Amino acid sequence: MGLQQQWSAVRRFYYACCVCVCNQSVIHQKAVENKLHPEESITRIHTDQSSEGDFITATHHNAQRLEVRVFQQKTEFLRNAEKLRKQIEKLEKEKMLNTQNRKNGLSDGFRVLEEFDKGLQDDRNTEQMNVQNHLMKIHNGVNKFQMQLTDVKPTPELIEKLKEIMTEVENSINTFKGDQRQSFEDLLKEERTCSQEISAFEKKIETWSLAVKADPKLPTAPPGKVCLAKALEEDLPPEVTALERFLQQTGGKQGAWDQYDHQSFLKVWTKHNGKPAYRKEALLYLPGKTQEDVEQHEDWYLELLYLQEKKKEAIYRWKAERQQERAARLQHQDELESVARREREAQAETQQRRAEEERREAVARLEGWKRQCRLRLEQEEEQRLTEEILQRRQAKEERRRQLEVKLVLEAHIRQKKEEEELLTMQKEEQEQADMEEKKRLAGYGIKRFQERDFQKLETKVQERQEKEKQELDRQKRLAKLKEKAEAHISRDPSRLCKPTKGWEERTKEIGPSGGGPVLQMFHRAVPSWRQDL
Repeated sequence: MGLQQQWSAVRRFYYACCVCVCNQSVIHQKAVENKLHPEESITRIHTDQSSEGDFITATHHNAQRLEVRVFQQKTEFLRNAEKLRKQIEKLEKEKMLNTQNRKNGLSDGFRVLEEFDKGLQDDRNTEQMNVQNHLMKIHNGVNKFQMQLTDVKPTPELIEKLKEIMTEVENSINTFKGDQRQSFEDLLKEERTCSQEISAFEKKIETWSLAVKADPKLPTAPPGKVCLAKALEEDLPPEVTALERFLQQTGGKQGAWDQYDHQSFLKVWTKHNGKPAYRKEALLYLPGKTQEDVEQHEDWYLELLYLQEKKKEAIYRWKAERQQERAARLQHQDELESVARREREAQAETQQRRAEEERREAVARLEGWKRQCRLRLEQEEEQRLTEEILQRRQAKEERRRQLEVKLVLEAHIRQKKEEEELLTMQKEEQEQADMEEKKRLAGYGIKRFQERDFQKLETKVQERQEKEKQELDRQKRLAKLKEKAEAHISRDPSRLCKPTKGWEERTKEIGPSGGGPVLQMFHRAVPSWRQDL
């Protein structure tokens, strides 16, 4: 009994190892390729660990359900991994485009970045090879374990050998898990550090776009270049500077998008003349963009068109009125700053008001949803009670109908039983009368047969006596005839060859043969009962 239990435990462990190896191979291979969201991979690893433990201790039915859940998790993970892979390809593409666009003036800095990127790529390839080798080792161990289980009888030696293989595979899996967990923790730390550095750089870049005063401690440019730049800024209208500032802040003439995506957006937007219906078609041409990204890019493009139009108008006004505007430049600049400040304040207030309205709408939607849920639950409860009452009524009516049918059936059975008893009694009485009649007829027949037999017997006796008497008379006559006709005849064998007297008489006279009249013609006999008809 203990050997059978050990054999069952070995089979359960083998099945769990197969599932674990399959899950670990998929999860860690995709995680090493992506390196973007290691938290999700770690979460799935812990989920697989808990699933593995539950699987070993569960029944066969629970094991099948666990297989389905693991398969669903695997499918979801592969779908997310494919999505992340596409994002990686898109980011790599954008990185290459940005590198090619900005490489001319910063060759040294970009050379360092390329070397760093190449080093990361080599590390990723090396780690991927190590993970694949480790997974192949675990897979070979599981295959070896499987080969030991095919068409064998459970013996103590086989159990010990399987235990050794199980221990070896389990140690490999635990070591692999520990290494991957440590790797993921290091990646998490690096991601936090990178996020902090990116946030710091973003804040620093945002400070560059603000109009700050010159710091006297900073090194100054040559006087000629400074005067020329100031003269250009003073001569240009604010709409032109606003457009340039807008382009600098939003990622250039393409709004931080690559040229291909921006051209696809312009093509669809121009085709639909800027109507909202273009967004669905734009998503087909922009697989890596969401509807929110398209709407933001649309807002950016509308703002760009607006600023470009303003720029054209400003240039036209600047050409026509540069002499008059030059006198009121300072006052106009102050007014523009105050207007911009008021616009920013109004925009901030509008955004705050919009956020408050959205929050109230969300609360209202939440309350409405809760109210609908309560109403739905109440309706479901009422419907359930109604169905229960209806079922009880139907059950009661069914019991009543069955009782009526039972009573009718019992009455019918009772009546039928009484009729059968009456018929049985009548049949018995008839049989009794028939038996009495048969006995009477049998007695009469026996008496008549006895008389007939007696008469036949007397007749036979008389006939036998008569025959005996006739035989006796015949014997007497024969005896008398023998006495009279007794003669002594000699034996003559030649008589056999001599013709008889009749033949001699026949051959004496031979008359004509045929040709005479027919004296008699024979016909079929006529029955005596038909002769006189």
